[in-house]
Amino acid sequence: MDYRLSEEQQAIVEMARRFTADEITPFAGEWDEQHVYPRETIRKAGDLGFGAIYLEESAGGIGLGRLEATLIMEAMAYGCPSTSALISIHNMASWMIARFGSDALGRRFLPKLTSMEQIASYCLTEPGSGSDAASLKTRAVRDGDHYVLNGAKAFISGAGENEIYVCMVRTGEDGHKGISAFVVEKDTPGLSFGTNERKLGWHSQPTAMVLFDDARIPVENLIGSEGDGFRIAMAGLDGGRLNIGACSLGGAQRCLDEALGYVKERRQFGRAISEFQNTQFMLADMATELEAARALLRMAALKVTEDAPDKTRFAAMAKLKATDAGFRIVNDALQLHGGYGYLMDYPVERFLRDLRVHQILEGTNQVMRMIVGRDLLA
Repeated sequence: MDYRLSEEQQAIVEMARRFTADEITPFAGEWDEQHVYPRETIRKAGDLGFGAIYLEESAGGIGLGRLEATLIMEAMAYGCPSTSALISIHNMASWMIARFGSDALGRRFLPKLTSMEQIASYCLTEPGSGSDAASLKTRAVRDGDHYVLNGAKAFISGAGENEIYVCMVRTGEDGHKGISAFVVEKDTPGLSFGTNERKLGWHSQPTAMVLFDDARIPVENLIGSEGDGFRIAMAGLDGGRLNIGACSLGGAQRCLDEALGYVKERRQFGRAISEFQNTQFMLADMATELEAARALLRMAALKVTEDAPDKTRFAAMAKLKATDAGFRIVNDALQLHGGYGYLMDYPVERFLRDLRVHQILEGTNQVMRMIVGRDLLA
């Protein structure tokens, strides 16, 4: 096993870092403070292929693996975890269409998705079904050449702004076997959106409910077959969990770097606080946790790329480790900044707010433990 990145992978990292330094980092604080959805920046990411990272080239993607995707997400999250996570969600939804949808469905939607001229949202969670996703209530009833959708989705990133919504809805019996997946377009009659949620973080992307009131969806918008929706949704989440873990690593690395710079300059008791052993021990723990999480995430990414039998368990383990460690590292970085870390003049508090939700979305970290425990005992 070679822990070193290849020359091609290192070139991908450098490209993503340059893009982040030029197009994301200088503006991320403003996006957060003013709740700006940076569509133009996201389109520029699409120009680099970042809207279709692990889609095959035949589908308009750049044909990279899941490891390369995590490298890109980590690099962009160094500037803004919220924006990087939004691009991750778009990749997940687009991949679901490319991987499980018909050729005709791909031809209709993928060209504008891969370029990020259009952006996709992933719609699974509902007001009454979060961790228990298989209990979702939104229903689609076949009516001739259409399905008629009624229900609501909650906490949807990009809702009201994005053009495409990959939605898991019930077409059959209760439980996961009765769920199907559909592509729903923003201008569909009967589709509407709730007001933007007032969130702790992730201010650079809108979050709202997606509402269906007799929304008519062409039969051709079905992804795969009826009853495949839950399996498709879970397959998407393997990659989504890797990417959100990578976003935590990028944010944690940024805050570790900020803390390293601060403790060398901040003086108390007549010397830089970097000279105190307590400070050095905190930094040592932060760096060790970060590297351990990064190693597990990259191992899991290789397993997902290879379609290994234990890929779902490792994706859950990596998401659990990276998001828990990432938040602790950012919190410790804020502590090392003292009172200044609590101010918006310093970026650490923004990363603290942004990374907190990573322990909740793409499956809570409690659910990640359930997945790992059940797989170990199977």
